[in-house]
Amino acid sequence: MIEVEHLVKSYRELKAVDDVSFQVQSGEILGFLGPNGAGKTTTMRILTGVLPPTSGKAKVCGFDVFENPIEVKKRIGYLPENPPVYTDMTARAYLRFVASIKGVPRKARESEIERVATKTSCTQFLHRVIGNLSKGQRQRVGLAQALLGDPEVLILDEPTVGLDPAQIIEVRELIKSLAGKHTIVLSTHILPEVTAICQKALIIAQGRVVAYDTLEGLQRAHAGAVTADGSPGPMPSLEEIFLKLTSL
Repeated sequence: MIEVEHLVKSYRELKAVDDVSFQVQSGEILGFLGPNGAGKTTTMRILTGVLPPTSGKAKVCGFDVFENPIEVKKRIGYLPENPPVYTDMTARAYLRFVASIKGVPRKARESEIERVATKTSCTQFLHRVIGNLSKGQRQRVGLAQALLGDPEVLILDEPTVGLDPAQIIEVRELIKSLAGKHTIVLSTHILPEVTAICQKALIIAQGRVVAYDTLEGLQRAHAGAVTADGSPGPMPSLEEIFLKLTSL
């Protein structure tokens, strides 16, 4: 569903993304991990057609991101780290506006807005001006706009930022429920989130891929040495693996 080959993004001498390659199969949830400045957001912006690469290839649903950007954007729901909401609009007006841009048929727009608002627990404040909403409420409106039109691929950059613990659990359950029908790339700093909902993890540091495997595969690869009696060594946590790989 997503194919990335030898992706590079350079800013003069700085390589923000350095020869990144990975694939995401249909219906998978990929946890995209890395410290601040590792190149996660840059990679996601390239995948969504927001930012051109210096070199390399990226395909979404079989369409080249750079040769067929409109076809790619039709199939992607994108939630940036800072939700792209207009603070002078009500949540409902904003979702109606996004639905029109995404080409949702006029007759189906209101029912589609109700569908995504229900999924993201936005219904109780659809009538309110976005500028008066809390950060967590704005985050949920941003997630709702990403779901409009039922896209095949969801690119979510820190989707639980600003949410309280109960809302975080709700959003995690929502993302888990979307697996299978949607292919999801989830960037997050909350490592238990990846353990709870992702099938695979991609870890990058300084723009380069340092690990790409299932969570079980990562644990096996970084397990402790075999003990004297021949039993397997202790299995490390994802946090321990992340710190080991990104502190090089």
